[in-house]
Amino acid sequence: MSFLENAKQYTGADLDTIFFRPFLTGPSAQELGVRVLYNMPVPTTVQLWDGRLNILQKHTGKGWTGGAAATKYQKTISLNRVKAELGFSASDYFSLVYEKIATGPDVNMDDLTGTQLEQAETELFRQAVAESIRATMWVGDIEATKGYNTFDGFLKTVNDCMVAESFYTLPYQQASLNAPDGVIEIFDALWKNADTRLQDGKAEGQLAFFVTSDLYFLYEKYLDTKGTDAAYIDSMNGRQTLAYHGIPVVDVRLGNYLPETSFHQSFCLLTDRRNLVLAVNTADFPGNEVRMWYNPDEMENRQRALFMAGCDVLDETLLAYAYRE
Repeated sequence: MSFLENAKQYTGADLDTIFFRPFLTGPSAQELGVRVLYNMPVPTTVQLWDGRLNILQKHTGKGWTGGAAATKYQKTISLNRVKAELGFSASDYFSLVYEKIATGPDVNMDDLTGTQLEQAETELFRQAVAESIRATMWVGDIEATKGYNTFDGFLKTVNDCMVAESFYTLPYQQASLNAPDGVIEIFDALWKNADTRLQDGKAEGQLAFFVTSDLYFLYEKYLDTKGTDAAYIDSMNGRQTLAYHGIPVVDVRLGNYLPETSFHQSFCLLTDRRNLVLAVNTADFPGNEVRMWYNPDEMENRQRALFMAGCDVLDETLLAYAYRE
C-alpha cells in the first residue's frame, strides 16, 4: 500500500463537530487571541447597548424617572463564501498521513484502522485551514488581486479607519527600534493616548498589545537587560508569554504574510480582544462541506473545504495603533 484511496466527506453535524469545532471553540479559539463567533445565525450581528452612565435617581416613592430607553447599536459581520483546496502527490500524501500516525504512542503500525487514517487526514487538512483563517483575519484584503483576498482582515479595517482619524496613531521610524527600550516608548505612548474607555477596560483583563515579531523580539531583549535572576533564567529557557504592566503582548506571527501585502510591515495595536471579531459559519448555507478524495487520473490526493467566514472591528475608537513608516 503506497497511497490512500478512501474518500471522506463531512457535511451537516459532522462538518461541525468533527472538523471545525475543535479549532474554533475552547482553548484553540482562545489561541487566536480574538473574539470568535462560530455558527451564529446569519446575518451574524453583534448587539451593542449604550445605557446611561448615571442611572441612580432619588427615590420619591412613585413614578418613573428612567428617562429614554437605552440605545442599541448593531454591528453586522459580513460573511464571504470561501473555499480551501489542497492537492498532494499520492506518495507524498501517504507519507504525511503515516508520519502523523506513527508519532502516536499507542499505534500498532501492523494493524491500522480506518478511524486512525481518517483522524490523521482530517488533522492534516484542519491545520492548514486553521492557519489560513488566522492569516486572512489579519492581512485579508478583498480588493487584492492575489494572496489573502477572500475577506477583509483587521489591518484593512484599521487602515481604512486611519483616514477618518477616529483613534490614536503613532508613526515611528526603524531608528526608534535600534535600542530595546524603543518598544517601551511605543507601549507607553499607546496607553497614554488611548481612549479612556479602553484604559478603563484594563481591569476586565481583555486588553492586549498585538505586535509584529520584530517588536516582540525587541521586548524580549529589553527584558533580558534586567539584571535579575529571573531575567537570566528567562533568557536561558525562553518565555511562554509576555505582558507589559499586566497587558499581554501577543505576537501576531505574520512574517510570512505581510511582505505580500501593502500593509505596515511593523506595527503594534492596543485594543480589547473582544473588539476584534472573527465569524465562521458552516451551517446556514447549502453546499458547505469538507471533502477528501483520491484522483486516480492525476495520482493525487485532494482536499476541499467550503464555508463562510469574515471579520471586523466592532468599535474603531477603541483602538490605539503604532506603525513603522
